[in-house]
Amino acid sequence: MSEVRQKAEQAGKAAAVLNRLTTAQKNEALLAAAEALVRGTDAILAANEEDLQRGRDNGTSSSMLDRLALTPERIEGIAEGLRQIAELPDPVGDVLETLDRPNGLHIVKRRVPLGVIGIVYEARPNVTVDAMGLCLKTGNAVVLRGGSSALSSNRKIVEVIHVALAGTRVPVEAVQLIEDPSRSSVDEMLKLNGLLDVVIPRGGSSLIQTVVQNATVPVIETGAGICHTYVDASADPVMAKDIALNAKVQRPSVCNSMETLLVHEDFAKRHLAELAERFKEAGVELRGSEAARGLISWAVPATDEDFATEYNDYILNVKIVRSLDEAMAHIARYGTKHSECIVTQDPANAERFQQEVDAAAVYHNASTRFTDGFEFGFGAEIGISTQKLHARGPMGLTALTSSKYIVQGNGQIRQ
Repeated sequence: MSEVRQKAEQAGKAAAVLNRLTTAQKNEALLAAAEALVRGTDAILAANEEDLQRGRDNGTSSSMLDRLALTPERIEGIAEGLRQIAELPDPVGDVLETLDRPNGLHIVKRRVPLGVIGIVYEARPNVTVDAMGLCLKTGNAVVLRGGSSALSSNRKIVEVIHVALAGTRVPVEAVQLIEDPSRSSVDEMLKLNGLLDVVIPRGGSSLIQTVVQNATVPVIETGAGICHTYVDASADPVMAKDIALNAKVQRPSVCNSMETLLVHEDFAKRHLAELAERFKEAGVELRGSEAARGLISWAVPATDEDFATEYNDYILNVKIVRSLDEAMAHIARYGTKHSECIVTQDPANAERFQQEVDAAAVYHNASTRFTDGFEFGFGAEIGISTQKLHARGPMGLTALTSSKYIVQGNGQIRQ
């Protein structure tokens, strides 16, 4: 039996045990795992350095190394995410609807775990812990298949978590890590119907499309983030500059960072040159439309391919538009339905933008960097869904549940 199938079967048995646990028992396991991660910081950092060194040797970009890197502060932050999940209300068992039928049937719609969740992701070891925490809180077992570039880190993290879980009521087998780095392990996971209830991909567009196009197991699609900020003619210049800079520079390697800045021509004439200098000081390469390059002499030409690229790096497209409609048309063509922003003092334009732009999160006068489960108050997130079924946007606890109908009768038969 392959490693993938064996671990999925073990996870299925653990899910049956998880379904019987109380909220207090699940919280105890989450807190134990959080403390174990902090205590194991040195060992985790040593394993992470193995991954980082392989990445440097292979010429991995600085932005990808940033995604991969762990620090004591990041490990503490990951542990804090588990503590916050433990503090959140447990959605399992919530009554969503109650129906009393004329024939005397009493029907209750109740929230239940999904079962066994497969996560396919790339070089972000924090996903290992985030996914584990959200899944366990909602009574789901999890099968993790991270990228080969983070294998040492993930292996050590799961080892530390297993030691912590061994002292709790949560089965160790509820958290499974696939260590086979080959593409075939992913291919096998995607077809484990009957063993995996859902697969969630987290990573770049290539990974996501591979999962969506090849899976026979149901998929919750988390999308690539080609996010835009549109600076309207009436935008406050100080606010616009601060939001745009934050959206690109605060952490460019993540999916909610801005990839294209759209600027109304009236605002551009007055303020774009100064804003471009701020990006230059921050080390950002600008790729501009023809009109944008007329105001930013050092910008390189932006192509259609550039506008369709998720850089996750210190690279930004800049395009000057003549109207709100042109800005929204550009977003409709190149956006990935992740996060979009308008900076404006015009309430009517803000309302139109937020109503008409099709994305999981649509902002008015705030950075797209807030599209995040932690920032939305969900604790850690399992991913950001850009589809419309069965979840959309940052996926917290409730997104990892389904429902079932509990029907009470007293001898009714259907005529």
